[in-house]
Amino acid sequence: MGSFENPALALFIKEMGERIIVAQLSIERQGEAGYLLRHVEDVGGVEGLELIGVDELQSRTQYNSLGMFRPLHSAPDLCRGWYCRVGTPAELEQALEAVYPGFLADWHAVRTGPPPVTDYYAFTQRQSGMYRLTAKATPEQAAAMVQSCCAPRFCLKQRYWGVPGLAVDRPEDKSLIPCLEPCALLLEFARKRMRISQETPVTLALAPTEIRGLLAAVERLLNQPNPELRVADFSAPANPRHVQFLQQKLMAALPQGSPGGASAAAQEEE
Repeated sequence: MGSFENPALALFIKEMGERIIVAQLSIERQGEAGYLLRHVEDVGGVEGLELIGVDELQSRTQYNSLGMFRPLHSAPDLCRGWYCRVGTPAELEQALEAVYPGFLADWHAVRTGPPPVTDYYAFTQRQSGMYRLTAKATPEQAAAMVQSCCAPRFCLKQRYWGVPGLAVDRPEDKSLIPCLEPCALLLEFARKRMRISQETPVTLALAPTEIRGLLAAVERLLNQPNPELRVADFSAPANPRHVQFLQQKLMAALPQGSPGGASAAAQEEE
């Protein structure tokens, strides 16, 4: 009885060429059937890197450089300092599944036919219980939540599913990893943002210069988040996805044509 050949793996190997980048993972051909895997920022040599086996990849890549658990495999915080050599296509498939679970199947689905996507409202309208609230978001609210939760600084999956008023991701902004439907993290973030939207808003009269000052502070907080905050702890006001959402609101509050962003605020401080 012949061995089964995964058509997704066969197509991936055929199209990868001598080297391919999958999010933060570099894969290079080594001989006829071998492959060298390492972090994309470690390309250039293996000196100083630790050699690990394919069976160690999952445990090594489930924590970031600070030793914090990575609940989202597609987050741009893959740890560095290792390399892995695999000698067969089967081992390459095992390695890909360890680092980016589900990538091959979703990539193959996108490459061989119309992507089987589920958009925001189709996804949220089938939710029940406390998540039913997420389907009541206006198109503007839904777009703002998706834009902040799925930003490249948080997730490298290329979003194929849609939400009114927001274009799908461009591949150059994300990676080869397709995202075919909203994830549980987005669902929980949307639930929390919808709860926040029910609070009585406070009106502040801010000058554009003051808004730019706040944007500068927000940008610093995004660049230096509290490493002890759990990714999905959306009860924490300083959760980076909440901060990203706040940044978007501040940017939208600037007068049309006004220079904005942290860079403008920084220039005024000089």
